[in-house]
Amino acid sequence: MTQVPLAALLDFIFLLVFPALVTLIITPLFIAFFTKARILAIDQQKPRKPLLPTSGGMPVLFGFLTGVLLFIAVSTFLKTTINFQLNLAVLLAAVLSTVIIVLVGFFDDLYTRQEKAVNSSGALEYRQGLRQWLKPVLTLPAAVPLMAVSAGTHYMSLPFVGVVDFGLLYPLFLVPIAVVCVSNATNMLAGLNGLEAGMGVVALSALGRFAMSHGSIEAGAIALFAAMALIFFLLYNWYPASILPGDSLTYFIGGAFVSAVIIGNVEKFGIIIFAPWILEALLKLRGRFKVRSYGDLQKDGTLKAPYEKIYSLTHVAMRLPFWLGRKKGFSEKQAAGFLILCEALLCVSALLFYSLVTY
Repeated sequence: MTQVPLAALLDFIFLLVFPALVTLIITPLFIAFFTKARILAIDQQKPRKPLLPTSGGMPVLFGFLTGVLLFIAVSTFLKTTINFQLNLAVLLAAVLSTVIIVLVGFFDDLYTRQEKAVNSSGALEYRQGLRQWLKPVLTLPAAVPLMAVSAGTHYMSLPFVGVVDFGLLYPLFLVPIAVVCVSNATNMLAGLNGLEAGMGVVALSALGRFAMSHGSIEAGAIALFAAMALIFFLLYNWYPASILPGDSLTYFIGGAFVSAVIIGNVEKFGIIIFAPWILEALLKLRGRFKVRSYGDLQKDGTLKAPYEKIYSLTHVAMRLPFWLGRKKGFSEKQAAGFLILCEALLCVSALLFYSLVTY
């Protein structure tokens, strides 16, 4: 694949600062707005179960859009001095798909009640959300922009299989399936302060690095601008959080990830580093999608897995210390950090592997 010019990479790195700064500045404004608007959810793993503003994906989306739109403006109006060779139709289609997916998550965050009620996982919560079956239906239209510009290629390189030519099945069937599955899968691995944003930063950074090194600056832009917008959101979402991610953030991560994978033709790499979310979806399927990821807070500040069986990777993190012979479990911060570290090790291993072989 064609390598991205060094001059373009240097200019691109400079632009990465802007989504991070925008997210840093506007997140407190969204915290105040969501609090006044009563867009709130219970932080379930705290002693007093405080009500916190939710839907953190919205300030992150603004940061992401700032970066991407500035990137487009620079490549359009300064193209005589800055060497960006962009396919704007593909880039804008990926942005539009991401925005549609985030809006689905935001609508889910808006569905709250005045009084607590039992949600689908059996927990008492003000925030009820959309019905499970409705979310895949609402995220399906997000595939249309990518289908319209014929994003990606009919040839896919799959793990353990090799190169496969899917023909028209790719845009008409595989793209919609990928958009729906990935955007909803990222919504399942959640429930710990900083977990969603932290894993999103790691996965999107690795994906962006891989896409840029393999010649797709559009895919790299989507992934890396998304990752940079998430980084400073972590300042507000890390334990103890002052804002919860909500479905808008998890859907944002999924939307940016799947859009970047499709337009960058990096399906094999994407599937590998997305493995934790795939495993999480299988575990949730085991519980018929009616189980919760977060644990029960103990008096010593550690978390206890809520079920005897494993229905989430978060349950694995909560049980791991005992499996290793420790007498004390992980705190919420430790459990989130462990899962983020696992994703980081997976991404680093995948990058090292592909640096030694031809993709």
